Amino acid sequence: MAAAKPSARAAAPFESGFLEGVAELSAAVETGAGLPEVTRAAARALASSVVVIDSSSAILAVACRSPEDERAVLADSEGAESMPLRSADVEVGELRYRPHGEPPPDTLLRMVATFVGIETERSRAPERESDAAVRDLIGDLLNRRATDRENILARGDELGADLHGGGGVIVVRARPQHPEEGDWRARVTMMAERGARGIERTALVARVPLAILKPRHDEDGKDDELVILVPSAEVELLERAATAVLRELDSSLQGYHVAVATSRPATDAVDLHRAGAEALLAANVAEAQGDELLAFDDTGAYRLLLPAMSEDPMELQRFYDETVQALVVYDEEYETELLRTLETFLELDGSVAGTADRLFTHRHTIRYRLERARDLSGLDVSSSDGRERLSLGLKAMRVLGIAPPHGPATEPGTKAGRVSKDKNDR
Repeated sequence: MAAAKPSARAAAPFESGFLEGVAELSAAVETGAGLPEVTRAAARALASSVVVIDSSSAILAVACRSPEDERAVLADSEGAESMPLRSADVEVGELRYRPHGEPPPDTLLRMVATFVGIETERSRAPERESDAAVRDLIGDLLNRRATDRENILARGDELGADLHGGGGVIVVRARPQHPEEGDWRARVTMMAERGARGIERTALVARVPLAILKPRHDEDGKDDELVILVPSAEVELLERAATAVLRELDSSLQGYHVAVATSRPATDAVDLHRAGAEALLAANVAEAQGDELLAFDDTGAYRLLLPAMSEDPMELQRFYDETVQALVVYDEEYETELLRTLETFLELDGSVAGTADRLFTHRHTIRYRLERARDLSGLDVSSSDGRERLSLGLKAMRVLGIAPPHGPATEPGTKAGRVSKDKNDR
């Protein structure tokens, strides 16, 4: 949609109603008439159909002639224009409009956008206060800053969430595969909230920084997590909420990696920090394995690492450092596939032939890579102790949320793993 640009368009068609329109809009803002009335006044001042949306692309107010007219304003149709809405130099949304006749003068357009931006910011203030209270509660619970039962229950009651019977935690990950414009995190949060509240209307949703795993960070430096607190200890309800969130994200997002993970229910609100750790562990494992939906109970042997993750993540980090970190560094530097080869080899119970088949690679290349893994880690995959330590190192990497390296294998002498296979060697 084209953004409004300054021009020398004549303002003659608007001269008679210019002051009247601005006065009506100003009065609507001053009297606190609300965003819908301000939007209608803006539409009359601009002689246009108008839609106001927030930074997450949610529609806040509409002043159009018909549903078809609204769709034309929102679509990239002929005559549709847009103008950013700002309040104190902060972009709070967007004004989309479609003139009924001549385009409005730029001066009038800027003035209207300023009024609507102020009202948009003011209309969201109570919601932001509520969002902050939800964020504080979830953060305090999962980071173990709130441990008094009565305090936790009272804060939940204030937010409309009955935590007397405990609850469960869902961690949601959605990452774009390509650069995204706008506040895509806010859109993801809105969609996840819509899915969860379709099953449990009192679910609390917020993005919060979690101190459970300090070593983990997103690639762009943000280390907050999208967390949903479901105020119910019913396993089935938690599963339904997670499934609804995934369905909402899958239907609304294109080109995103999505992972939704659930904890076991906590029957006591004081134990919700444990549920948060479980959901976070499951989310890390789900991302590593490429699972869209994973419950903590289905993480298998990873569950054994939960105490280390919750109580001393640095010890888990040290174990990773001592086992497979050197392989990760080597793969990243030389674009090899030592780690992937090791993972596949261990998954197939130490079968070189099976690993070669799975990776479409010659057996000689697999042996070469395993030898390099031994040289770098100091652990021999041919021994049971070496395999066990390397396997735990891989699990520690996943639990810590460390992303595996990516890229084609280019080891010297191996032709990037594309050596033609000799049938007699199989």
